[in-house]
Amino acid sequence: LDREKEAAIAMNMLKEGRLPLCVTHNDTKLNNIMIDDETGEALCVIDLDTIMPGLSIFDFGDSIRFGANTAEEDEPDVSKVSLSLPLFETYTRGYLEGCKGSLSPDEKKMLPMGAKLMTFECGVRFLTDFLQGDTYFHTSRENHNLDRTRTQFALVADMEKKWEEMEEIVRKSEK
Repeated sequence: LDREKEAAIAMNMLKEGRLPLCVTHNDTKLNNIMIDDETGEALCVIDLDTIMPGLSIFDFGDSIRFGANTAEEDEPDVSKVSLSLPLFETYTRGYLEGCKGSLSPDEKKMLPMGAKLMTFECGVRFLTDFLQGDTYFHTSRENHNLDRTRTQFALVADMEKKWEEMEEIVRKSEK
């Protein structure tokens, strides 16, 4: 509930016309990119069943949630969970370069919030599944979704501690 107002910020900006609706993948993580075994080069994006209208900051955010966490998504020891600022910076630079100037100023400014919102949302989804008896996400151990929940919420808390650095990385990367 402490994050209730922030949870709606992106959708409110969409309604106000400050963030554009665009085509998004909605499951942007490394294991949804086909990589050439010999060259290590990305070949294409896969798992296309999740493509639909959405916000660019959510695709960015899900990538950060998955790829800039220093721990596994289901790490039981939350002391291992943190946002890697070097990975955040590398991804941010690459994302902005790949977008080739197509993002609005508000979209760029909201990239850190996209990371926080997607991490928070995923934590809520894991918690909901845990409370409903683990019926959606595959689990392989007792309290698996609860561990996932705690990991996501720990990552959100670490993002909040590093918020100014995240914003500075975005400002620096867009130049």
